[in-house]
Amino acid sequence: MTTEAASVKFKPYIRQTIAQAPQWAAMAPELREAVQVVSHVLPFRTNAYVMEHLIDWNNIPDDPIFRLTFPHRDMLPAHEYARLRELVLGRADQAALVKLVREIRMRMNPHPAGQMTHNVPRVNDAPLKGLQHKYKETVLFFPSAGQTCHAYCTFCFRWPQFVGMDDMKFDARESNELAGYLKQHPEVTDVLITGGDPLIMNTRSLASYIEPLLVPELAHIQNIRIGTKSVAYWPQRFVTDADADDLLRLFERVVASGKNMAIMGHYNHAVELRQPIAQQAVKRIVGTGATLRMQGPLIRHINEDPKSWAELWQTGVRLGAIPYYMFVERDTGPREYFQLPLVKAHEIFQAAYQMVSGLARTVRGPSMSAFPGKVVIDGVAHIGGEKVFALQFLQARNADWVRKPFYARYDEQATWMDDLRPAFGRDKFFFETEGDGHPSTPRKVIPLTPARHDEDGGASCAVHSNVA
Repeated sequence: MTTEAASVKFKPYIRQTIAQAPQWAAMAPELREAVQVVSHVLPFRTNAYVMEHLIDWNNIPDDPIFRLTFPHRDMLPAHEYARLRELVLGRADQAALVKLVREIRMRMNPHPAGQMTHNVPRVNDAPLKGLQHKYKETVLFFPSAGQTCHAYCTFCFRWPQFVGMDDMKFDARESNELAGYLKQHPEVTDVLITGGDPLIMNTRSLASYIEPLLVPELAHIQNIRIGTKSVAYWPQRFVTDADADDLLRLFERVVASGKNMAIMGHYNHAVELRQPIAQQAVKRIVGTGATLRMQGPLIRHINEDPKSWAELWQTGVRLGAIPYYMFVERDTGPREYFQLPLVKAHEIFQAAYQMVSGLARTVRGPSMSAFPGKVVIDGVAHIGGEKVFALQFLQARNADWVRKPFYARYDEQATWMDDLRPAFGRDKFFFETEGDGHPSTPRKVIPLTPARHDEDGGASCAVHSNVA
């Protein structure tokens, strides 16, 4: 571990303070302007470790971590950027600025995959704020103290958590509702503590959420997961932070209780795991008996090189981590800037997969976390004279759909599930139809209707099945 990286003090930078960073003056004026303008719509936060050790400042704006953390003008359509720039730099009409920012955010589909409409559990017909329960086995929990990150990714599908859209924010202030809900649902085996980033919290706060899950009444909870980007953006959390050792002891207590402690590490590029301190963080995590699984989306401008993915997975395996998912970038935020055709996504995944040994082939992808479930692209095939995408559900709202192959027409332009159409002349996919044709079979369908749009161009808060 380099002394320099280990000794970096955590110092966050946001729009109001980024000019204090020593690298700011070296940025071209148009890049600085874009940060100031676009960050009124999308969240912006980075830190000294990312700035000093992960970004190659001789390669901006094309450096992948720079693209990953700094807003760019092309993340907005030209006409929106021009109007936003006028209001931001003019500083005259604050009301107009607030209105425009809201309109742009609502256009960006701020709650994909039915998070607000279909995933929130209810008790006595009242929603449980800060919980999501999409799949039978897994509950997501959003502690209020974990609703920020050490740095923000520009593609993040949870961006509304960070920009003051309180009506679309998930946060729970207490853990008693979580424990109470789990006691009523013995089918749940996994709890995913997510955010934001739960590891922005100190260990004492994190333990207050985790330790209530270790009681005998919750013996059916087998896996406690923590979703975190800290493994890449602030590995000091596991190595040199004042309570880093306390955090590792917490992991050990979970393991000693008989449960699996799973750290869901978000990695986007091989450079994030090249730093010695990042590698030491992995070793310290797995040394507690916890597992570290590696996942992240495939993103244009960031990680289109299969060699980067192969290096990331190979390095992770060598350190004891488990490659888990390559996702397709979700249909939210500045998706036009980041999205890739599904054909290209599969080609990149296949090329990277071919470069690694069987130990790294635990990874699955490219996978779309869409409205009905996690859909993986298995490949491109010719069947009955038709070129098709071969697809299947890895997870689904209806368990009967899991691992059931289905096929979509080959489409070189498609970038998301709702761009696909059924193959072989069919009008609907199997999960859009009623049962299996027998009158006694209950309806097993989630309606997929286009999102409505208000007159101002913002998507309504009805079911957003542009996330299907």
